[in-house]
Amino acid sequence: MAVYYATKAYVLSFTEALENELKDTNITISALCPGPTKTGFSDRANLSSSKLFESGALHVEDVAKVCYEQFMRGKTIIILGAKVATMLPRFFPRKLITKVVRSMQEVK
Repeated sequence: MAVYYATKAYVLSFTEALENELKDTNITISALCPGPTKTGFSDRANLSSSKLFESGALHVEDVAKVCYEQFMRGKTIIILGAKVATMLPRFFPRKLITKVVRSMQEVK
C-alpha cells in the first residue's frame, strides 16, 4: 500500500504542475480523488472488509458521472467522498496520518 499511496501523491502533484504549465493552452487536465469506490481493486487489495470500505464505498457509475461533470467545468482536482479527510494532513503530523490510514485499511 505504501507504493500505491506514494504513486497517488505523485500523480496529484504532477497533475497540479502540468495544469499550471498548460494554463495558456486549450488543454484541460484533472486528477480524480474518489475515495473508496466499489471496484475489483478492493477485492484484489484485500480491502473489502476494511473500515475504509465498511464506512461506505461509492459506486463507479456515480464517480464517473461527477468526475465528467467537474472535468467539463475545468476542475483540476476532483475530490469525492470524505473531503474533510483530505484536509487532515495540513493540520496533523504526517506520522499520525499514516497511522490513521493504516488502521482504516486493516481487515477486522
